[in-house]
Amino acid sequence: MVRVARLFALVGALPLLVSGTALHGPKCPVVDTSIIAHTGKSVGSIKDIEGVNTYITGPKKSKTAVLYLTDVFGIQLSQNKLLADSFGRAGFLTVMPDLFQGQPAPEDINGTPGFDLAQFLYDHRPEVTDPIIASTVNYMRSTLKVDKIAVTGYCFGGRYSFRVIAAGKGADVGFAAHPSLLETAEVQAITKPVSLACAQTDDLFPAARRHEVEDLIFASGQQASVATYGGTQHGFAVRANISDPRQKFGKEEAFVQAVSFFQKWA
Repeated sequence: MVRVARLFALVGALPLLVSGTALHGPKCPVVDTSIIAHTGKSVGSIKDIEGVNTYITGPKKSKTAVLYLTDVFGIQLSQNKLLADSFGRAGFLTVMPDLFQGQPAPEDINGTPGFDLAQFLYDHRPEVTDPIIASTVNYMRSTLKVDKIAVTGYCFGGRYSFRVIAAGKGADVGFAAHPSLLETAEVQAITKPVSLACAQTDDLFPAARRHEVEDLIFASGQQASVATYGGTQHGFAVRANISDPRQKFGKEEAFVQAVSFFQKWA
């Protein structure tokens, strides 16, 4: 019988198991949130992988590697590099390709004159983005020689976490936080374990859609967990306002959720 954990994280409390069987403990010690860098200087390096700038961080001899798929702000966003570094400190070689080829969305996405979000998303539709991810997966397998690939994706990248755990797409386990543009067929196509972190308030992944996706995940037959973090908004797992204790808690617990899931199911 598939074990399913439904988790709802509230500020100041550990995630609450609502139904199903609790996940077993991780293979290595419980994740210490002090390894999560919210500010400071990134420690990884950029490497050209078949014409795509790719941020690489973490232990080179890691046999399980994280494929980090960013939000629309790309590898240029400091918080993305710092979060990738945090996965590195958790023991995973982490590889983060530039999905937007040096032209991510502006950080002030709603206030930048002349920026056309619809055109941006069309320019980076699956027919354009999938080959970048496939090339990165091939590099991780053939050059880095990793045994397992755990994919983590945020917002824009969250959709692709689901796409890359479909049959033959290359990842062994997936995590997504506040995914956008996620289609029903993409959820139905998964063949690997998946964990999902959701914001309480999210116009791009509202509660009704969140519940639909949750039901689809649980119907997949794959090991799964879903957590919703109180007091959070879309983007919290990367760009939380860490001066707000509820947002900081949500970001850190979503990271712990991903790492623990990878440790157990990769």
